[in-house]
Amino acid sequence: MSEIIIYALSSFVVIFLTLPIHEWAHGFASTKLGDPTPRYQGRLTLNPMAHIDWLGAAGILFFGIGWAKPVQVNARYYKNPKWGMALVALAGPLSNIIVAFISIFIYRILQSVVLLTGVLADNYTLLWVISLFFVSIAQINVHLAVFNLIPIPPFDGSRILFTFLPQKYYFKIMRYERYIFLGILVLLYTGIFDAPISFLSDAVLNAILAFATLPFKLLGV
Repeated sequence: MSEIIIYALSSFVVIFLTLPIHEWAHGFASTKLGDPTPRYQGRLTLNPMAHIDWLGAAGILFFGIGWAKPVQVNARYYKNPKWGMALVALAGPLSNIIVAFISIFIYRILQSVVLLTGVLADNYTLLWVISLFFVSIAQINVHLAVFNLIPIPPFDGSRILFTFLPQKYYFKIMRYERYIFLGILVLLYTGIFDAPISFLSDAVLNAILAFATLPFKLLGV
């Protein structure tokens, strides 16, 4: 039963919170750079219904791998299209890092309240579920941030990396984005990316834990 609760919480966090925030951040960054496209298409919102791709959501529920509808942007509105695309791409993973930090911070507040007041201390199951919720949010967001920074199309990391490539090479590679994505899905299914992504995710999460818990350590809580 505990495993079912963990999986259900994690899946719903991804579908209705993590992915919408990630896509909203792309749209927000693009809008700030002068592109009205996300606003016109109704994507400048945290409403999950505006971002959910139901096939991608089903993939998350049944296979643990999924996606949301990508936010469409128009780089022609940017003063520097190449760097503008890199900033828009970075906004998604950065938003996930921020959410992970906030989640860990809330978890530490909850932990401190329990230690100082004893509230919920006798209700271990409820305390465990609440703590799991915030820790799961942090873990999922860190994992998504690291995953999307893979410098291979169509992930956000490719937009950042290709900023440093000559434009002719960039567009040549992007022609094959769909096929590269299918290849990545196959590799993900084989688990070849599990070890490096887990290693990097753990490193990022440990760094967030260190920063988020620092105020509490200074206060002696």
